[in-house]
Amino acid sequence: MNAPDPADSTAPIARTALHEEVTQRLRDMIVELRLKPGERIAELEVARQLGVSRTPIREAIKVLTAEGLVELLPLRGAIVKAFSAKDARDMLDVIALLEEHAGRLAVQAPEDKVAEVLALHGQMAQLYARGERPAYFKLNQQIHQALIALADNEALRMSHATLSKRMRGLRYRGNSEPGHWAAAMAEHEAMMQALARRDGAALARSMGEHIRNTWPRIKGELET
Repeated sequence: MNAPDPADSTAPIARTALHEEVTQRLRDMIVELRLKPGERIAELEVARQLGVSRTPIREAIKVLTAEGLVELLPLRGAIVKAFSAKDARDMLDVIALLEEHAGRLAVQAPEDKVAEVLALHGQMAQLYARGERPAYFKLNQQIHQALIALADNEALRMSHATLSKRMRGLRYRGNSEPGHWAAAMAEHEAMMQALARRDGAALARSMGEHIRNTWPRIKGELET
């Protein structure tokens, strides 16, 4: 029998690291809209899809509730968090400020660390060329995390991680149209060029603009 495809968030889990794996699978289901905002998470159904008991599902729900992706409501249970337009705009404004600050600091990172980020961008460009949006998006998020890590500021990293997890699903939806995706890719190209030049002002500006440009790409869905 063929092994489950790790990219398929509904494939049965054959590995032993259940807690982390189930949490990631459930997070992916939310981000990719397999579980939609406002939808109740049916523990038994998700457990059946993933081939696990309800216990790791419940543990994953606890983690995702702490991340702000899930909320627990009386009589309804675990519900995928639905963010308002104001919620999204407020979070994007703060993420943009955090990324701008990170950009000013990131250019001071060691050469090998910068090279790693540039290499990740090269891999992401290949995924974009092949139209592999889920894989592209996961690597995209990894690149943003790596840029924040270059700033070497733990308080910044923690604040960014909290908000980024909450916005992940909305940002994924922001690249659903080809024109939006192409624009986002061009913005990443500008960011990497600034990083390679060690131009902190340009990197800060391009990172902030990239995040703020998410708003016009997602606001239509939130306002309808």
